[in-house]
Amino acid sequence: MGRKQLPALPKYRQDAVTRRLCAATHLDEGFALDVHEEFTADRMTAIGLPLGVNLVALVRHAQAAVRRVETRDRRLAWLFAGLWAAVLLVLYGFTGGPSPARAAGGCGLLAVFGTAWWLVYSAERQARDAAQEVFRTGVKPDELAPPAPREVEQRLLEMKRANVVPYTASAERTNPFVGSGKKIKEVVWQPMDISRPADAPGGGKLTIKDFDAVDLHTYVAREMANIAGLEGLRARNRLYVLGTHVRHLGEDLLPDPLGRPLAQIPKQLVQAGLLNPGAGMRTYLSLERVGDGGRVIVSMHLRARLQHPSLSWEVAAYAIPPVSGAFSRVDRLPIDGFERWWSLVRFATGQTWAALRGAPGRNHRRGAERNRRARELEKCRKEISKRHAVYDHGAVDSVRERVASWDQLGHSDRMDSQDFLHRLQQGVLIATERFLKDHNVDTSSFDQAQQVITTQTYNFSGDITGPSNFGNNGQISAAYGQGQQPSGTP
Repeated sequence: MGRKQLPALPKYRQDAVTRRLCAATHLDEGFALDVHEEFTADRMTAIGLPLGVNLVALVRHAQAAVRRVETRDRRLAWLFAGLWAAVLLVLYGFTGGPSPARAAGGCGLLAVFGTAWWLVYSAERQARDAAQEVFRTGVKPDELAPPAPREVEQRLLEMKRANVVPYTASAERTNPFVGSGKKIKEVVWQPMDISRPADAPGGGKLTIKDFDAVDLHTYVAREMANIAGLEGLRARNRLYVLGTHVRHLGEDLLPDPLGRPLAQIPKQLVQAGLLNPGAGMRTYLSLERVGDGGRVIVSMHLRARLQHPSLSWEVAAYAIPPVSGAFSRVDRLPIDGFERWWSLVRFATGQTWAALRGAPGRNHRRGAERNRRARELEKCRKEISKRHAVYDHGAVDSVRERVASWDQLGHSDRMDSQDFLHRLQQGVLIATERFLKDHNVDTSSFDQAQQVITTQTYNFSGDITGPSNFGNNGQISAAYGQGQQPSGTP
């Protein structure tokens, strides 16, 4: 039967979140600097998973925004020095000096303020143009900004296929799946007996085919997308490693003891985390579903606990809500015409003096902060080299988690997310049943366990609790957005 011919309704862009965050780097100097430092600066800790964000595009735009701001502030700092020279000329003229000095000082003051106004105006105009271009045009975001250093982009591309996640030791007590958002459910499903062979068609019993947890994980990962009916479902086995234990895996994970961990390791190590888990090292099958436009991300982390004669699944479900309203400024910017010009003029007029007098301090603080981080990193490396100190290489969170706000989660998002998780749960059960039948296992015990498991519910109401980058009101932390946060939706 053919499908009905109906008009197509507007949809979210698949890269909507990436575009919004790229636009935010041009409009929020603090956010741009944070992103730039996190992904390009020297470090020894792992980076959180991308989770629906094109990190290459984001870093490119952050780099362009930081360069523009630094160029503006360097020029403003020189102008600020010129301002003092002009003031001294004026004072000299008023205290007995020749009148040409007073006139020259006055002209100098006008020239300084005029040039500073133009620098602020031009930088803001370029920032808004770049934000509008990446947010509203159809050109790919990563094509709208100059490339970042090759080694940086190569590392970010590897993150898309990461099969290992070092997590900070402090997360072991609460959420080893760092950056995955709020914990919705954490449970071990009821064990099922897998020791009894299935009945043969002509009578008697079939011979059970040997299998292990790796075989089961591989089957579920391969079949889940079709079984669950979720287009775009991503399934990958990943080894989750305690950050303080990274060094024990040697060069396969940490080629340089004073560097950062790799994002990809030999698959034999990932499989070993299933059959023979190490200390603080376990492999999970991560099923990730990015909602329309990347608004909501739902993930389910599974681990088969196969200990004959029983099998059970360890299940942890997480969700990340839409991007905070703090990143909706690009929606309200005037696009063209007199309104756009007047908005820029008002901005430059209101910000010129603050930008001019604050430029030397901003330049100093940026340099001092970089030097401080470099000293701390060097100190840690000396501790590792000389005293064999244990260093925590684990990631703390992900950029996608930090920019999210539960205040932006709407009814449709909640319903879609619950549907995703129920489909994932049902898909795992169906895949497990098919796998057991393919291996001639009697599934009567599975059927009994399934009746209990299918009553599991997933609650998306309420606010985040426990240590996180969110406050009680679900707003983004101060480190990722300055000033008052708007209430509009992203």
